[in-house]
Amino acid sequence: MYQLYYQPEGIWVGDIMPYGKEGQFYVYHQRDTRNPGPFGEPFGWALATTKDFVDYKDYGESLMRGTDEEADQFIYAGSVFETEAGFHAFYTGYNREFLKAGKTSQTLLHATSKDGITWEKSKEALEIPPQEGYDKRNWRDPFVLWDEEREEYLLILGARKGEDKRKQTGRLVHFTSKDLKKWEFKGDFWAPGIYTMFEMPEIFKMGDWWYLVFSEYSEGNKIHYRRSKNLYGPWEAPFDDAFDGRAYYAGRTAFDGERRVLFGWVPTRIDNDDKNAYLWGGTFVPHEVFQKEDGTLGVKPVDQMMEAFDGWKDLFNPCMKTIDTKEETLLCEDTGSIAAFKTTVKFEEGTKEFSIRFYKDEETEVSYEYRFFVEENKVVFNKCPNYPWYQCFNIGLERPIKLEADKEYEICLIIDQDISTLYINGTALNARLCDHPGNGLALTVTDGTLEAKNTKIATKINK
Repeated sequence: MYQLYYQPEGIWVGDIMPYGKEGQFYVYHQRDTRNPGPFGEPFGWALATTKDFVDYKDYGESLMRGTDEEADQFIYAGSVFETEAGFHAFYTGYNREFLKAGKTSQTLLHATSKDGITWEKSKEALEIPPQEGYDKRNWRDPFVLWDEEREEYLLILGARKGEDKRKQTGRLVHFTSKDLKKWEFKGDFWAPGIYTMFEMPEIFKMGDWWYLVFSEYSEGNKIHYRRSKNLYGPWEAPFDDAFDGRAYYAGRTAFDGERRVLFGWVPTRIDNDDKNAYLWGGTFVPHEVFQKEDGTLGVKPVDQMMEAFDGWKDLFNPCMKTIDTKEETLLCEDTGSIAAFKTTVKFEEGTKEFSIRFYKDEETEVSYEYRFFVEENKVVFNKCPNYPWYQCFNIGLERPIKLEADKEYEICLIIDQDISTLYINGTALNARLCDHPGNGLALTVTDGTLEAKNTKIATKINK
């Protein structure tokens, strides 16, 4: 059965270290075998390349893990960049046996490559261990960029102070270097006191703004960003400081000269049950990042991926009006298990909510649903009906969104087997689907008026 989003058979995709160049992306990533569970078997970095996020060239293991006696028994996250001399990777080496021996379990390491495929670990044995006062178990995910103004390299990574994981001492620390060999520790880069730990930090510039992207290793577990006119801050948070919800994690962006794309993964659930919590690792889903007029960031589907959908069919454009009731219009009886759905909607003043229902069984009326609460300025993913409560553990599966009456909004929904991805007005919300009740797709409105146009669907992919 064909799958759009990237997940090689028999493995679960972990953190991704993307690099873009001349219209192509190098997708360095961790491959977890779940044997016997997440992080069961040690892994290095595998590599796949893609230009359109539909077809991938698989290179298998690229940056090999070390032995069980070495610091990089596992190769955790890092970053890849290029200089005139070739490719560089700064990465986190982790050895699960070291803590038992009283050693540091996570340290930063370095490797080089001429082609970005075959790597050689530093002969100088370049290591950056946790500094004094920082948690020796949480020191990871380095990101390196060239600071043109100061003419030096800047390296940031996630860390925390002290050993108590419950305390909100997560922070970013930084080093600087002139030659990528000798690094000077500069202390805290950003320590807001609001998270227990940071993962996958990244900095890039777009227009006049610097953007700091990071994953919250805390109760929220999602990808956030801050912005500043200065590389060293201060950093400000916009109204919506995230790219997606709880089911999209550990994302970094890369720029190929044309597009900036966010590379995150959608987690699986314990025992493949909607009611259960998430497991580490899953399926890679891309978001194309764009800058809005006010300098905030939004995401949308990657154009080439949407262009791969073939055989678009026009659907009925409903105009529904209710008073204190819910009205529903079935648009498609059979979406199959892979589809792209698009529509443009507009609602009148006073409308309470509207929704998209999909994978609906017409007999039991069970479906999944993206539900837009107009007055509450949010969209929520859930099962419908959600009874007996709860049928879907959906904490964190919601996004803030300001919707105005009499204004048109383009909506895109991608269904790929057991993943759904919603896009509206630069906002995305991914979800993992553990059931497949049926194949119906419908629009609803509650206590108000909803009008749709340009409604269409494609259920085939041209490969």
